[in-house]
Amino acid sequence: MDLFDRLKELRDKGLAEIDKAESEEKLNDVRVKLVGRKGELTEILHSMKDVAPENRREIGQRVNKLRDLFNDKLDDAKTEIVKALVEERLEKEKIDVTLPGRENHIGSEHPINIILDDLEKYFIGMGYQVVQGPEIETDHYCFEMMNLPKDHPARDMQATFYVDPEDLLRSQTSGDQARVLEKHDFSKGPLKMVGPGKVYRRDDDDATHSHQFMQMEGLVIDKNVTMGDLKGTLELLTRHIFGEDRETRLRPSYFPFTEPSVEMDVSCFNCDGKGCAICKYTGWIEVLGAGMVHPNVLENAGIDSSVYGGFAFGVGLDRFAILKYGIDDIRDFYTNDVRFLEQFRKEER
Repeated sequence: MDLFDRLKELRDKGLAEIDKAESEEKLNDVRVKLVGRKGELTEILHSMKDVAPENRREIGQRVNKLRDLFNDKLDDAKTEIVKALVEERLEKEKIDVTLPGRENHIGSEHPINIILDDLEKYFIGMGYQVVQGPEIETDHYCFEMMNLPKDHPARDMQATFYVDPEDLLRSQTSGDQARVLEKHDFSKGPLKMVGPGKVYRRDDDDATHSHQFMQMEGLVIDKNVTMGDLKGTLELLTRHIFGEDRETRLRPSYFPFTEPSVEMDVSCFNCDGKGCAICKYTGWIEVLGAGMVHPNVLENAGIDSSVYGGFAFGVGLDRFAILKYGIDDIRDFYTNDVRFLEQFRKEER
């Protein structure tokens, strides 16, 4: 068989194989077989030395023409195969635009953050400033400035997380108050602030105790501030959180940084003051501690206690959240159970 007949036979066979290729992989095999470096057209070119000189020009032209034909057909076949694959995939992944959209999970707010944000907005609306200090506090600001002497039980290593003899994980946010008291210019107006943040105590974690929790302390200092101002502020605060129908009462207590000191109770929201297991059948639930700022605290900050006075209060945000939402285990706040957090989605409140 001469090369002319071989080229004609290769043309017919090659076009037939291109038509039969059903995938890109098979089509690539055909491409290698026909026009590859070791393909049949290349073999024909290598055998040109055996062709009569007068026929070499024509054979070369036919080989080049056939190569161009094969390449065009191979490209067209590949385009058709890819197109078919795309159409098949589109058919399988067809979207019914009439179906309702899928609801995105937008997440949930933590109940403590809900209380925190609410109280910050509430106090800002009453003219307070929000101050946040360091969680690693000095003994000086956490205790000394707050009238807690060296032998006070709160300063015991077994009660407080000390980093070194002078620094500790703050057991209260009172250090924020002391820092602001030192710098406040009373010629520009009274001091009204709240200091929210995380505090730490050496405690065994159980359903009602935790080694860390969120606290917000408030402080008001001015001339002629009275116990009546404190009582009115606390009544407004507790009714804002627990409802307008809550009754309140103040009981004498003791804190080193206030004198006199009080605990505030609200009427039980479960039994409306009649007595139940939640309020231990007293009709009242303790919610916070407060009092008139001790003169020593003012003097420690360089403030004349004969001219200025005020009140302070401390709110446990975890406790407020537990009471407001009926949570029975404080550990739910930090175990990151999504089922627990989903109860506090914004759209459901």
